[in-house]
Amino acid sequence: QVQLVESGGGLVQAGGSLRLSCAASASIFSFMSMGWYRQAPGKQREMVATITGGGTTNYADSVKGRFTISRDNAKKMGYLQMNSLKPEDTAVYYCAATYGGIRQMDYWGKGTLVTVSL
Repeated sequence: QVQLVESGGGLVQAGGSLRLSCAASASIFSFMSMGWYRQAPGKQREMVATITGGGTTNYADSVKGRFTISRDNAKKMGYLQMNSLKPEDTAVYYCAATYGGIRQMDYWGKGTLVTVSL
């Protein structure tokens, strides 16, 4: 069983930055694809960014150019650097991972809240 623990959420003003971290308990983290997802109040969960074990990244159009996903396989950590934050980025952000296809995440963290104020 893989456990994922997010950290780094908080309150930030519009235009500011935050860095989210995800600590994984997986024994072979480098084989896993991982991603960041978010769910805003009253909305469905959506993909923010994903990264394969080999480092291939994919971003939602709404965050391209502002967010950067990365990973450190040696430390079993994933990151989401968020710049130029907007109020519409306010959501609970979840870390997810899978040993399989990137479209089907099998393991999820409990989430960390990001609030962007005007």
